[in-house]
Amino acid sequence: MKATKGGATKKSHAVRGGAALEADLPTATALKLWVVLARSHDAIVHVLKADIERHDLTLAEFAVMEALYHKGPQLLGEIQKRVLVSSGGMTFLVDRLAKRGLAERRACSVDRRARYAALTRKGEKMMRSIFPEHAAAIHGAMTALKQSEQRELTALLKVLGKEAARLAGETAECREALGGSEG
Repeated sequence: MKATKGGATKKSHAVRGGAALEADLPTATALKLWVVLARSHDAIVHVLKADIERHDLTLAEFAVMEALYHKGPQLLGEIQKRVLVSSGGMTFLVDRLAKRGLAERRACSVDRRARYAALTRKGEKMMRSIFPEHAAAIHGAMTALKQSEQRELTALLKVLGKEAARLAGETAECREALGGSEG
């Protein structure tokens, strides 16, 4: 590390090809946080994916079923926002669940263009059976942190997520991707 004119500390990091990236300490800390978040997310997803795949479901299918299980019938667009898939992806997922008899489409009485998705009895029965096991798998994946640390991390990540969403909303590309209007 070395000091710069303004007194900020700089840290030199080796990168692929032998070149060095010089970053100030706040930037280096942010970069490290990003890597740790990404690796933690990946490790937890592997645990949960294994749990969900035991039931012959993909993560995305389970996410749709979980949203319907906890929130009841929803417009496809509402589920899409909740599980973060494209509209085409949402159609594909609901179609796959419907073919297996786990979900169904329902007409919207107010808007003929809109369609609801809902769990069938078979889908509800499946979720009643597997959700407690899934919740236990999530709990197990989080046991490295005390409950108080989990609450603290949740609060910090909410702050981080809100700020990232605010920054994303400042660019036209991000506003469009988030479904907002350009302006």
